[in-house]
Amino acid sequence: MTNQSENKTLPPKTCSVERLVTLEADVKKVLAGEKTATRRNGRYADPGEIMTLEGNDFVVDKVYSQSLGELTDEIVRTEGYASVEEYKQSILSYHPGMPWLPQMRVWVHEFRPVKD
Repeated sequence: MTNQSENKTLPPKTCSVERLVTLEADVKKVLAGEKTATRRNGRYADPGEIMTLEGNDFVVDKVYSQSLGELTDEIVRTEGYASVEEYKQSILSYHPGMPWLPQMRVWVHEFRPVKD
């Protein structure tokens, strides 16, 4: 895999952690434990940052770059989808006119619930 090394310095964030997961359907997936990662065009969080959804805290464990061509059905299950095609159709429905290019890179944010 060609993921950017986690040891390298990350570029500046392009948005805030509060905007990482905002769609109601995605929030529900996170709260149900069906979504443990999200991919964004920019970097929304640093490792260790806390995302709060409906009063529940989630810590961002990893942030790295990945190409769309690297996605597999197993990988997109962390997004709450059964297949790459299902994930692709969902993303393209939110971003009409966006091309789906295998070489296009996105930022992966992996997170988990904070245990008390």
